[in-house]
Amino acid sequence: MIDVTDRHCRYFHRLLAPHARLYTEMITTGALHHGDIARHLDFNPQEHPVALQLGGSEPQALAYCSKLGEKWGFDEINLNCGCPSERVQKGAFGACLMAESDLVADCVKAMQDAVSIPVTVKHRLGLDYSEDYGFVRDFVGKLYETGCRVFIVHARNAVLKGLNPKENREVPPLRYGDAAQLKRDFPEAVIVLNGGLKTLRDCDEQIDRYDGVMLGRAPWHDPIILKHISEAWWPELAVLSESQLIDSLAEYATHQVSLGVPLRIVVRTYLGLFNGRPNSRVWRRMLSDQKSLNHANGELIREAWKAVGK
Repeated sequence: MIDVTDRHCRYFHRLLAPHARLYTEMITTGALHHGDIARHLDFNPQEHPVALQLGGSEPQALAYCSKLGEKWGFDEINLNCGCPSERVQKGAFGACLMAESDLVADCVKAMQDAVSIPVTVKHRLGLDYSEDYGFVRDFVGKLYETGCRVFIVHARNAVLKGLNPKENREVPPLRYGDAAQLKRDFPEAVIVLNGGLKTLRDCDEQIDRYDGVMLGRAPWHDPIILKHISEAWWPELAVLSESQLIDSLAEYATHQVSLGVPLRIVVRTYLGLFNGRPNSRVWRRMLSDQKSLNHANGELIREAWKAVGK
């Protein structure tokens, strides 16, 4: 979710789903060692609970970045062992780490020793075209021995050569059965299912076999799914009406613009909000018009909502 789940996106998603646990985009250890730390780690207090997702393969570097994350106030540190992009592979982290379970265990142990908050792992079921369940069972088992208890399982393999990241989210077959087997083999672990979940019905059909579900790209394309899940699973929690949501987004956007954040950066995550509704194209067009965005603040959001209509 690099360049997707930034703090503006997460603030938006929190408004839609008060109980969800939010995750940052994957931030590499190099970016925190050599880049603008505040730009990468600043977040809005309303985002809690929020986890910092790290990409890296050096125990000391990951320990240092985990400490930064805890200092910044994150509730969890997550190690990404699932991203299959070539850019990540060149850095020797992401999904390719699944072939080096001893190294990952060393990384997790170093992270655990550095912080008092939970250290969790996101991973795939396997690499390339082997569907040997024993591979992921042994990988999880090695990390379980370090004390890691939360595993977010993207229920597909990662094909390291020949498929781009988008294809890796669609071409390798989903193997929900193997993901569920992990819960049976590690009943004390928290197993969260990821992959192929696009609707409330998808989540309802799977949740009984797991401790949770993670949605990735689906809320980017159709954000309202988060509200539907929240209303269905936590009916006791109040959710914002549409007018309240628009007011919150407009006020947030106006504040961010006053801080120097370009409006286009803030609103890009809102574009799919009215997908399937009449005049949704009007909403997207108004929030994508560069000329308007260059000279507007959050009032543009209210204007676009009025154009969509009820």
